[in-house]
Amino acid sequence: MTKPKQDERDRVAALIDHNLRLVYSDLAEEDLPDRFKDLLAVLKAQDTESGSKS
Repeated sequence: MTKPKQDERDRVAALIDHNLRLVYSDLAEEDLPDRFKDLLAVLKAQDTESGSKS
């Protein structure tokens, strides 16, 4: 009797996996907000400055 329960768990896990992939693939295709791009630029500039000082 454990086989049907395991099959059901596997089916649910696969369904969850599929739905998460759908959601995150949509998010990955979206552009970054300008605020986030600006922050990344500031951090990159700081990293470049600290690298040139050493």
